[in-house]
Amino acid sequence: MLRCGFQLKCPRCGEGALFQTVFTMFTHCTTCNLKFERESGYFIGAMYLNYGATVLIAFPGYFFLETFTAIPFLANVGVWTLFSAVFPVLFYRYSKSLWLNFDYIFSSF
Repeated sequence: MLRCGFQLKCPRCGEGALFQTVFTMFTHCTTCNLKFERESGYFIGAMYLNYGATVLIAFPGYFFLETFTAIPFLANVGVWTLFSAVFPVLFYRYSKSLWLNFDYIFSSF
């Protein structure tokens, strides 16, 4: 599941690509024809996953730098503000892919 999720591959066949372009998903798998978006709002969970990953990295990261380095407060806040703006954009594709893979695995039981 995680392998397909991080390789941006179809959860059913593990071969078909999920994305046409950087931010546009295929509607169906090009190999096995699995429909990716089941209904409107299906990928809301991917937004939660993306947000959670950002918080789980930024929150402890801030306190780690605050505790173990001599970085000034504003620089530390600036680093994590920039991270919190850039990371979700970079993790976007992976959050959608992981959400699709989690849903496929848990709904197939």
